[in-house]
Amino acid sequence: MGAEETLFQRFGKEFSKGTVLFREGEAGREMFVLQSGRIAISKRVRDEEKMLAVLGPGEFFGEMAIISNRPRNATATVSEDAKLLVIDPKTFEGMIRGNAEIAVRMIKKLAERLSEADAQIENLLHSDPASRVVHHVLQTCRTRGRPTEEGMEIDLPLREMPQQIGVGEPAIRHVLDRLERAGLLERAGDRVTVQDTARLHDFLQYLEMKWKFGDL
Repeated sequence: MGAEETLFQRFGKEFSKGTVLFREGEAGREMFVLQSGRIAISKRVRDEEKMLAVLGPGEFFGEMAIISNRPRNATATVSEDAKLLVIDPKTFEGMIRGNAEIAVRMIKKLAERLSEADAQIENLLHSDPASRVVHHVLQTCRTRGRPTEEGMEIDLPLREMPQQIGVGEPAIRHVLDRLERAGLLERAGDRVTVQDTARLHDFLQYLEMKWKFGDL
């Protein structure tokens, strides 16, 4: 029996699509490690539910309720049937104390999340919807881009973007079509290749200037 199967026997649970694992503001006494499926993390902003992230296999979440003993700061919903390891505080502490690698990985992941949160705040400061789309593409290239011979390849699920950046799907499609016609990126479904991130950054600056000063 493999290590993952052993862990699932001890800590594993299965959850169907649509299950709310926890809600923002609730007390939390456990964290989760996602083995399969997808989890949507969202937060209430001005009476509207905003999606912060969609997590895939290998990701962990809910740990802040254990670390800080504070209420949940977001809502977690199963968006695709999932298998999860459910870890209580005592088990979590034992894992951290007994395995330095796990502790280091967690520190790195928490730092990455802080960076992504800063980027989302920065994105929402852009008034121009087109600037929000371009900024999101650039940020995704920076944090999750895969270098290829053609440029920087990223996964950009269109269905998740409206809640992430506060721009409607038709407007997002319009901006991406415009960028593709301009030769700044290529699309194949949810996979996008940005040929030159510097050129795309220049285009973002152009949009910001145009929005701020109008057509001169």
